[in-house]
Amino acid sequence: MASLSDIGVAAAINILSAFVFFLAFAILRIQPVNDRVYFPKWYLKGLRSSPLHTGAFVSKFVNLDFRSYMRFLNWMPVALQMPEPELIDHAGLDSAVYLRIYLLGLKIFVPIAFLAFVITVPVNWTNGTLEHSNLIYSDIDKLSISNIPIGSDRFWTHLVMAYTFTFWTCYVLKREYEIVATMRLHFLASERRRPDQFTVLVRNVPPDPDESVSELVEHFFMVNHPDHYLSHQVVCNANKLSDLVNEKKKKQNWLDFYERKYFRNQSSRPSMKTGFLGICGSRVDAIDFFTSEVERLSREIDSERDKIVNNPKSVMPAAFVSFKTRWGAAVCAQTQLSRNPTIWLTEWAPEPRDVYWDNLAIPFVSLTIRRLIVAVAFFFLTFFFMIPIAFVQSLANIEGIEKAVPFLKPIIEMKATKSLIQGFLPGIALKIFLRFLPSILMLMSKFEGFISLSALERRSATRYYIFQFINVFLGSIITGTAFQQLDNFLHQSANDIPKTIGVSIPMKATFFITYIMVDGWAGVAGEILRLKPLIIYHLKIFFLVKTEKDREEATDPGTLDFNTGEPQIQLYFLLGIIYAVGSPILLPFIIVFFGLAYIVYRHQIINVYNQEYESAAAFWPDVHGRIIVALVVSQLLLMGLLSTKKAAQSTPLLITLPVLTIWFHRFCKGRYEPAFLINPLQEAMMKDTLERAREPNLNLKGFLQNAYIHPVFKGGDDSDSDATTEELNLKPALVATKRQSRRNTPLPSKHSGSLSP
Repeated sequence: MASLSDIGVAAAINILSAFVFFLAFAILRIQPVNDRVYFPKWYLKGLRSSPLHTGAFVSKFVNLDFRSYMRFLNWMPVALQMPEPELIDHAGLDSAVYLRIYLLGLKIFVPIAFLAFVITVPVNWTNGTLEHSNLIYSDIDKLSISNIPIGSDRFWTHLVMAYTFTFWTCYVLKREYEIVATMRLHFLASERRRPDQFTVLVRNVPPDPDESVSELVEHFFMVNHPDHYLSHQVVCNANKLSDLVNEKKKKQNWLDFYERKYFRNQSSRPSMKTGFLGICGSRVDAIDFFTSEVERLSREIDSERDKIVNNPKSVMPAAFVSFKTRWGAAVCAQTQLSRNPTIWLTEWAPEPRDVYWDNLAIPFVSLTIRRLIVAVAFFFLTFFFMIPIAFVQSLANIEGIEKAVPFLKPIIEMKATKSLIQGFLPGIALKIFLRFLPSILMLMSKFEGFISLSALERRSATRYYIFQFINVFLGSIITGTAFQQLDNFLHQSANDIPKTIGVSIPMKATFFITYIMVDGWAGVAGEILRLKPLIIYHLKIFFLVKTEKDREEATDPGTLDFNTGEPQIQLYFLLGIIYAVGSPILLPFIIVFFGLAYIVYRHQIINVYNQEYESAAAFWPDVHGRIIVALVVSQLLLMGLLSTKKAAQSTPLLITLPVLTIWFHRFCKGRYEPAFLINPLQEAMMKDTLERAREPNLNLKGFLQNAYIHPVFKGGDDSDSDATTEELNLKPALVATKRQSRRNTPLPSKHSGSLSP
């Protein structure tokens, strides 16, 4: 069992590792050659110029100002100086609110840790239960609830602390929910004009034998929204065209690479093999090969574009419909358009950067089936995930390796080798499998059919959190694979599950302390170093860059990976809330993580990350809900633990806590969540009125004209937007129709469900 001294040694090692990362970052970030790697956001905004263009030759590459090396930690206070309103203007509300998750952790756990160490720890420490028992224990166990004798009145302290911690957490959550909801409404009210404020996505447009999808959409909205309808853009299935354009870009990049290579050395033309990975097949002239490939793809792109424009089957039963006012868009997005609730379905259009175009081509009727398939697949992924891990970890068995490769037995029996195999291989196997997990979960979300990047990331984050809860938290507490746990839970009473887990929790405090230091402390320090982007950038500079534009394209600022980052934060919330009452020794390590991560990610958001989209903090209800889940789980597990300690008199009082917590969640859901789901008509009208007063001659149709055209039809060499924008050249003065029934009878169409004019 680990002692306090062992934990101290592990902490010292991880602190030293983090310090080395920070020191390396401090040195690398001030070198002129790395300026684009560590400050790409300022280059994208055009507010920073490359230091490679000025000064002496050596100073263009190496920082010769030795005084700057003495101030290697000055980036920390600088990262904290930018006020939050300026940060929102600089990086967006999503980034600013994401940082508030770390602040939320500090607000919750700092007071809780103070109370726990002042009250709970002395109550646990001053017992001699473990010393007089035959159990194997550590110094850390003496600080936990395990040191309290069975049936002791001291358990009332833990009961009172559970209530105190719950009430404090709920107070902070309510206050933060209120602040973020206000920030979101203010951001939407003060934000500059955006296409998604005026646009609604209409799906499941009913088929009509007399009119095309575009004509049907135009007619429907000119009849049912005559005063506010402005224009529309039908959705085309351009996935194949998009693939061709992307393939052409790759071939063009290779062509540019070989042309530059030939430009540097014109003594011989570059050649390549056309087979698998360039290691087999016939050898050809590389420039001629990729030139012919680019020309072939250009012809295929032109053919596919003509097919999309001229073939009605390429048009999906969906359209982006734009309105003259935000108020009109809000009314349409938040009301039922037809008497048949399964057609003419509306939702707010994502902002153009947030649209995931591939999924707009998925038929709406197949979405339910797709989500059922993914739910089943996720269940098996979660509960069978430990099988490949167990297989790889079995390779770390010394006897198994010696049996497989007996001639290596003398090397394997060496102490250093044995320690490496037993201590390193299992961990690295788990890390490798977890490395691929986010990509697998994102593929699942894409298969489900979500039409925005933000929705894809939120759904992936939810699944990643569930997976971590089962395989990392429960899998670490209870011995055996997740599937064995499932089998055990199915064959025991529901009342026994909290007992089984609750008894095991205090015994795993040491493991989770190590996990927080390795994955949290060292992970955050490694994040700021940006070692992978640094290496890739310099490889591109050496092999590919020829012009200043190439240098700009070689920079990859990256984004906040919400689908992996937020679930990881939630795991620390879960550990902190669960261990706050039973084993508070965990809390200081979690507080250090939240404080360190807040500073590091604030620096990254200010200087590095460039977000792909802006959802106006639409993810906050998920953050709030997962912390509520952690609270309820901690209360149930404490109930199970105390029941094994024969503190039955506390059970009725503990049952009240989950009930109060769930009631609190329902209150917050009803009070604050609508701000994240619904755009108030009052806010929309206010903004419309202000805009009409400031810009009475605004050409809104011109502003929205190309906003929701598929990217492959926009600009560049591979676009021809004329055919696409023809759909927007509408005549709103007259409601025209080709449908014969409309000319002969006033009855509503059985397909559209709307009345004739």
